Amino acid sequence: MNATKVRGINNTEAAADVSTASTAVDPLHALDRIDRAILRQLQTDASISNVALAAKVKLSAPACLRRVERLKESGLIRGVVALIDPKAAGAGMLVIIGVVLDRSTPESFAEFEKAAQKVAGCMECHVVTGEFDYFMTIRTRDSDSFNRLHAEQLLYLPGVRQIRSFMVLKEILSTTKFPL
Repeated sequence: MNATKVRGINNTEAAADVSTASTAVDPLHALDRIDRAILRQLQTDASISNVALAAKVKLSAPACLRRVERLKESGLIRGVVALIDPKAAGAGMLVIIGVVLDRSTPESFAEFEKAAQKVAGCMECHVVTGEFDYFMTIRTRDSDSFNRLHAEQLLYLPGVRQIRSFMVLKEILSTTKFPL
């Protein structure tokens, strides 16, 4: 193995440890340009046929299919979905909600998380640091439908001390494309 100089140390073993650590932390590091091209194409249009995908990335169809299957097995591709336009589906209003819980116990977090998954129109729910415990993104038709959702579901979420709602006025960027 060729030794790599890391922080002034010329040590083959240290270089191997650093290389392994960076690969473990960044699975994208192990991808070659063809795998990256496949992922870029699939993020743009996952309904593309394997033959068309192979042509775009300059591979044979069987080799392309093997690579796509390997990317799925590795977990880099976790699913293939159709992206629904929220406005066309009647859910054009996006609301971001900050949630503060009464208590910071594993039980209160677990109870809230279980209930949050059942909130109508909830697209995302994340544990966060800072002033809030969670941020949720919710899609509704309009402000009236959000008011009903707030009165019928959000107010009854377990362990909640405070809910702050932020109505999105304009979406500047909303993407599912992961940078490669």
